Amino acid sequence: MTIDLTRRAALACAVALAALPAMAQDDWPTAPVHVFVGFPAGSSPDTLARIITEPLAQRLGQPVVVENKPGAGGVIGVQQMLTTAGDGHTFGTTINGPLTTAQRLMDSTGYDVEADIAPVTLIATSPLVLAVSSASEFEDLQGFVDAAGAEPEALAYGSVGQGSGAHLTAELFADEAGVSMLHIPFTSYAEVTTSIMGGEIDAGFMAPSAALPHVEAGNMRMLGITSAETFPQAPDVPVMAGQAGLPDDFRAELWNAFIAPAGTDPAVIERLNTELGEILADPQVQEKLLAIGWQAAPGTPADLEERIVADTEMWGAVIDRVEAGE
Repeated sequence: MTIDLTRRAALACAVALAALPAMAQDDWPTAPVHVFVGFPAGSSPDTLARIITEPLAQRLGQPVVVENKPGAGGVIGVQQMLTTAGDGHTFGTTINGPLTTAQRLMDSTGYDVEADIAPVTLIATSPLVLAVSSASEFEDLQGFVDAAGAEPEALAYGSVGQGSGAHLTAELFADEAGVSMLHIPFTSYAEVTTSIMGGEIDAGFMAPSAALPHVEAGNMRMLGITSAETFPQAPDVPVMAGQAGLPDDFRAELWNAFIAPAGTDPAVIERLNTELGEILADPQVQEKLLAIGWQAAPGTPADLEERIVADTEMWGAVIDRVEAGE
């Protein structure tokens, strides 16, 4: 996903146009700002968007309207952002899937990430935990990997669907650990956790916030976490990297980002990046995000573009192996 010469020329032209008086953004925004979210009201991505857009509206001096357009794992929200774009006041927040895996998993998304999306900032990240029943024989990650390696598909794991973050994370884990597990797809984390606790499947990868209530109730335990460092919401859960045959750089995270349509004035993107960076540095905002399972992780537009490129490559390789039946 390298930037070709055509895109470089377009970006250079956009920068030049932004310098012209007619395109000055000193008075931006001049109308309400609309932020599309590809998930329903009350969902984690929706709650995250509302946590950051409330202070953003105060900073911009204009209403920031969150519009929910759920469907296709967040892809519909990105599509709506792009079809509504045109006045410099339309943006989106999205999880990583629509920017990294959707174009490999769907016949068509209706957009090209490189050509149609302008990164603004990474908002927050969430690792996954490997969860098992409290009645399980597995007390640590090494014991789980040893059992999984005893014979192909000796252990079964659940996910929230083929191609989901939980499914791809489990396949990445299995490949890096040198084991093979049986995938059982479900439609919700509630079904996954019920099946783990009932002994129907052995394990599942899920967000810490999904596992914690069951851990606290004494029904589940977490064997490891996929982030590079321990996660504040589950500080006692060991990092998987460097354990049980996994490489030291093993990492698999869900993330949420703020995006704009390609062609958005660079001055507007810079303004939004600055405002959102300051919002995400607020301890109260960080606390609200952590309460729903997200850790604030702002950065530059270039940082987000690099993350999109790296994760597209990493998850693309996982999808290739799954499709090849390896």
